[in-house]
Amino acid sequence: MLNHFFTEKTFLPNSLIRNLSSVGTKAIKFTINNKKYESTTAKTILEACRENDVYVPTLCYHPMLEPVGKCRLCLVETNFGGKMVPACATDLRDGVEITTNSPRVVNSVKSNLGLILATHNQECSSCEANGRCELQDLVYRYGVEDKFPKIFEKHHNMVDSSSPALIRDMDKCVLCYRCVQACSLLQGMDILSMTGRGVHAIPKTAFDSPISETECINCGACSFYCPVGAISEHSAVRRTLDVLENKNGKIVVFQTAPATRVAISEEFGMEPGDISTGRMVAAIRKLGADVVFDTNFSADLTIMEEGSELLDRVANGGTLPMFTSCCPGWINMVEKLYPEFIPNLSSCRSPQGMLSSIIKNHWAEKMGRKPEDVIVVSVMPCTAKKDEARREELKTESGIPETDIVLTTRELGRLIKLKKIPFLSLEESEYNNPLGESTGAAVIFGNTGGVMEAALRTAYEIALEKPMPTLNYTPVRGFQGIKEATIPFGEIDLKVAVVHQASNIREYLKKLKNGEVEHHFVEFMICKGGCIGGGGEPKSLTSDYLERRMKGIYNIDERKTTRKSHENQAVQQIYEQFFEKPLSHKSHKLLHTHYTNRSKKN
Repeated sequence: MLNHFFTEKTFLPNSLIRNLSSVGTKAIKFTINNKKYESTTAKTILEACRENDVYVPTLCYHPMLEPVGKCRLCLVETNFGGKMVPACATDLRDGVEITTNSPRVVNSVKSNLGLILATHNQECSSCEANGRCELQDLVYRYGVEDKFPKIFEKHHNMVDSSSPALIRDMDKCVLCYRCVQACSLLQGMDILSMTGRGVHAIPKTAFDSPISETECINCGACSFYCPVGAISEHSAVRRTLDVLENKNGKIVVFQTAPATRVAISEEFGMEPGDISTGRMVAAIRKLGADVVFDTNFSADLTIMEEGSELLDRVANGGTLPMFTSCCPGWINMVEKLYPEFIPNLSSCRSPQGMLSSIIKNHWAEKMGRKPEDVIVVSVMPCTAKKDEARREELKTESGIPETDIVLTTRELGRLIKLKKIPFLSLEESEYNNPLGESTGAAVIFGNTGGVMEAALRTAYEIALEKPMPTLNYTPVRGFQGIKEATIPFGEIDLKVAVVHQASNIREYLKKLKNGEVEHHFVEFMICKGGCIGGGGEPKSLTSDYLERRMKGIYNIDERKTTRKSHENQAVQQIYEQFFEKPLSHKSHKLLHTHYTNRSKKN
């Protein structure tokens, strides 16, 4: 039933694949709560109900995952037999009469919610999911109280905080199976699997090892799909509050990643893809930040360094294909599972790593301050960025982290709400310069294919001394898992590939090992859609949130007057005044890094 995750290039769940399939010229006729409807596409009962604005409760269901019907909250009555059926896993049939609101159905929902509560840790007020917990919302909607004997006694007795990116509290697990599907089927990592039976069932790692001792890449897909607080990002909200409210003479500098600006609005009831850059910057200032820089600036800088590195490798026989290095989940995967490809990685730091380095080692000096006088808080769509910030090679000469705190987009939303800042009514604010200036090439880093497209815009023009025929390079855009293109590049045809989502990456690397593919340059993003689908982005129960975020990113690019990284005047200035040129000694020291073989086979 689930094998399509490993065979479909786009890795859509069966529910979405069904919607793409016509049922022929004959329409399916059905009723929901005595109202007549028709459909010309195959779908489940749940999908039919949601398309027609009929509410059916769910807890284990997510439109991007395979329906499993484990929570039993979506049971509905039909005229085909007296047994209620799970709407998420039952196909729509011609002539079916569906009832979603009968006393029998409502009592079933309440009983199942009561059973879940009987085994659930209800320390809601201190839970990371408080206020956005799907179980909490359902309990309130149905007015469910503890109707069954309480059997919750910390029976799992396990909180795993070993990872700098994620926390697992299995006493809050509702056995929805989402984390297992996300890890195994979407990402192909197989870190979690269900063990035990009944109230003792639990998603565990192999041999019950702490997450930090597994091959987990900290992508955060498990936390994104968790409907409750059983798996969450390792929160830095309270630490950030303390830093902002007790500065002790220090300067607090924020930086925000490209993908955050088309997703933060979802935390406040707006639509996916709504562009909220100015309001986000204004909210961060209201929080108490002294300076707000844009990670897009260092994305432009990344293109200058990475594009130059690519041209150097092609010209001088360097290791090819060259792999991008801005995704920390991807770096974790290489170091843990594919260390033989470490030489292929670009030595460029991620944009977060580059900007934090510049802030601590260059900007602070210009401001007459020491690196330890500056606290850098980065807002990222990615849980793995928390892991990246702790890498030894990303510390100053005195041994302090260049990135002090990493907040996910979700955490920034929580901070803004905690401080009662009226996000939707804020007047827009601008980033501080010079590290707040950026181009359209920088913002498309948020989408799969964006790093490749941005790099080509600059590398093509530098190498051939003429612009690309078109800036919108569509062959590397979209949601196909593995995209390939060939660009006439002077005396050679430059072969490139773009791969997103960990399961696709593993498929590509297998082909590369077997000699089935050949490229000069490959972009890798560990999450579906790239950073817009990062594990730290706002949670969504819609099926098109990635498409809408992607569209928002491209809209920002189109509106920019400057759309090529090498035309960023602030980037040109920092080379003239400090770095001298791409790949210089100074840039290698502050903008590049190295990698470590962390394979268990090492």
